[in-house]
Amino acid sequence: MTGLVLLNRVRENIHVQLFTSFLKIGFFMFGGGYAMIPLLEQELIRKKEWITNDELLEIISFSQMTPGTIAINAATHIGNIKGKTLGGVVASLGIIVPSLLIITVLYHIAGGYFESEIVQKAFTGIRACLVVMICRSVYILIRSGIKGGVPFVVFLLVLLGLFCGVHPILIIVAGGFSGFLVWKWSRLIHKI
Repeated sequence: MTGLVLLNRVRENIHVQLFTSFLKIGFFMFGGGYAMIPLLEQELIRKKEWITNDELLEIISFSQMTPGTIAINAATHIGNIKGKTLGGVVASLGIIVPSLLIITVLYHIAGGYFESEIVQKAFTGIRACLVVMICRSVYILIRSGIKGGVPFVVFLLVLLGLFCGVHPILIIVAGGFSGFLVWKWSRLIHKI
């Protein structure tokens, strides 16, 4: 009976939960940050209910402005929120460990076979799945991030700017500045 109680306490420990949740995400994190957004949504919003859709969008936005990948930044941020500094560390380790294991094992097993037709066909199938996951991520970001007329206008202007060759850093700075101006304007209107 004591062993079962101890096992339940371990499972309920937030640091163990953070590590195992991000470990699970890490094992299926093919295709980079945007392809993993549906995994984050499923595990962190629907299953664990640790964050909301809006918080996920904020984490993704913040992750784009800081060095590192979306995966590491999201894991560290959510880990810090849920389990303080140790939570950030174990969540980050959880997201990193699978990549290290998978790459090490694949290199030792199939290092000389990456150019083979079978491996290339498998990657073709994986890439097709990743395109769908990235499209789903775009849908989630649009649905969560464009609420109201002003964000929609900013979205259209940014889209136009990107297609016209405006540098992404300039677009991010202009987006932040425009968000500040809209906020300031709305405060002025509410005072009147």
